Amino acid sequence: MAYRAQHMFRALLRTSHDRGLSQLLGSSRTYSRVIQNVPEFNCRGISSFSHKGQSTFVLTRASALSLQNKKSAEFLIFSNWARFMTTQVKAPPQAQRMGGLQVTMLSPGIVYEPYALREPIPFWKRWFTRTGWRRTKEDIILELKSAYAVAKLRKSGYSKNEFYKEAIKLYKEINYLLAHGDKKLLRKAVTEKMYSTLKNDIKMRESMWSKVYWEMIEPVVKIRTLRARLIGVDRKDINKVFIQLTLEFMTKQKFEAYDSNGNVVAGDKNKEVLVRDIWVFEKSLFHPGSYWRLCGKIVL
Repeated sequence: MAYRAQHMFRALLRTSHDRGLSQLLGSSRTYSRVIQNVPEFNCRGISSFSHKGQSTFVLTRASALSLQNKKSAEFLIFSNWARFMTTQVKAPPQAQRMGGLQVTMLSPGIVYEPYALREPIPFWKRWFTRTGWRRTKEDIILELKSAYAVAKLRKSGYSKNEFYKEAIKLYKEINYLLAHGDKKLLRKAVTEKMYSTLKNDIKMRESMWSKVYWEMIEPVVKIRTLRARLIGVDRKDINKVFIQLTLEFMTKQKFEAYDSNGNVVAGDKNKEVLVRDIWVFEKSLFHPGSYWRLCGKIVL
């Protein structure tokens, strides 16, 4: 019976509209191998000869078709596992008369596929019912999207340990700036849309409390990556992407709020509180000098 269920599950995968998925399920044990399955372009057999004073190159072991196949396969995977947006906006009439205006996107302004808890299902339901097979397929696709995004990020020199250090530093810095209402420095650490949200949060907090004490106890209790996603901005160039990493922070913090007279109205700075936050960090992989910024917070 288990063999029959497995056979039916494989059949379900083959009928999926996502053609790239079924080709990668059997060889996606590591992030890097997702990319390695793309056909390679071998240029070892390039030779040359001269004819009437002109040099001509002949491919003896590989052809331009191999390169085209590689690009097509990678684009198929990318188009299935990344969201496309546009980097250009329509110029106003004045700019059109002056030759047009091109605006470069500094942030997509959205959190692509925000992380959400998946309801656990029993083993028997997952493997022996159609709804379970469908759910398993969805879970696999979600994981493969993260795997592909991380593989893409690693090509740019990504190191998980170094990124975690930077993320913890950003987490601490942003919380400190929020507590002190420093909007000028906060703007540099977050995306434009996130800045508008946090600016309103600061305004609301200042209407309630005159001053806030905040402290994070180091080291952090736990930090882990929950999700990775790519957002493409140019269908003609799959390297023009933004990446978003969703992180879970478990930290011990101290908090105390005061009114205009200096009286404590909330919290206790002598007590440590365990806090769980889920933040989404974003970075452009094609803008020179780009850096990680906070682009969203997720509340479960």
